Amino acid sequence: MSRSMRVAVLGAGSWGTTVASLAAANTSTVIWARREDVAEQINRVHRNERYLAGLPLHPQLRATASLAEALQDCDVVVMGVPSHSLRQTLRDSAEHVRPWVPIISLAKGLEQGTQLRMTQVIHEELPGHPAGLLAGPNIAKEVLQGMAAAAVIAMADEQIARSLQRVFGSRVFRIYTNTDVIGCELGGPLKNVIAIAAGMADGLGVGHNTRAMVITRGLAEITRFGVAFEARPETFAGLTGMGDLLTTCMSPLSRNRQVGERLAAGQTTAQIVDSMSMVAEGIKTSAVVMQMADRIGLPMPISAEVAAVVKGERSPAQAFRGLMRLPPGAERDAH
Repeated sequence: MSRSMRVAVLGAGSWGTTVASLAAANTSTVIWARREDVAEQINRVHRNERYLAGLPLHPQLRATASLAEALQDCDVVVMGVPSHSLRQTLRDSAEHVRPWVPIISLAKGLEQGTQLRMTQVIHEELPGHPAGLLAGPNIAKEVLQGMAAAAVIAMADEQIARSLQRVFGSRVFRIYTNTDVIGCELGGPLKNVIAIAAGMADGLGVGHNTRAMVITRGLAEITRFGVAFEARPETFAGLTGMGDLLTTCMSPLSRNRQVGERLAAGQTTAQIVDSMSMVAEGIKTSAVVMQMADRIGLPMPISAEVAAVVKGERSPAQAFRGLMRLPPGAERDAH
């Protein structure tokens, strides 16, 4: 890997920081943090204690609170900001990014209002730039600790995707490529919704059998949704589908699963959001998913129940009773 390639990661949350640290091991990398104290800490002691307490970052990673400085002469831009901040951050970045530089999203969400995927937002705000995403079953702390993991670079241009494999990959962090951008991009937002359901199941103490039912029927629901929006069905059996779903539904470190557990404990969505330092994308995504599904008349029973609980229209216990009232048909059918 040539050290001449320059990567700019925008957003110093847990996953953005982790990806920046991975890239810094391979090439020149700078991370943009909104807070000057976070940038200063990364530069001074090579840590981000706000989001990744106690974990060292690559010593070659540099940080700045200046967006213009981060983007100066960069060859790849990684968008590590949450979905609700993506459009404005792209607009703020537009004057600083050279033409044709690839833009890679890390956000697993859908834009409220427009119902657009993140690469669609990138195409609107930075037309002409190749857009893609890096996604997979990745818990930031485990990846930063050097535990074996894998992810997917999804881009329409496979040649660009292959060139980026070397930027983010390592001996223990394997990067695969996929040209099904739609499928890879929809898997992340939808699994966050299903993970809230899995968390509610755990919080209610309904047992491992019920959680397994939620996860497997959730995968069927995600696949139906993706295919309806022109994704390839086999994508959902891979890292950005089943892999990401399993990790987010089962890991105690998963923010969306934690949301479900806390809803089951009687907390409101507002209370949960106010107490979280990081974004749980599934909270906002649940409503957007149902808007999209309703528009095309697609049954999404698990997502519908989660959306109702998040909005305070139903309790977790009522949601699970509602799911169990659905008549089971052939396994390949909608419910």
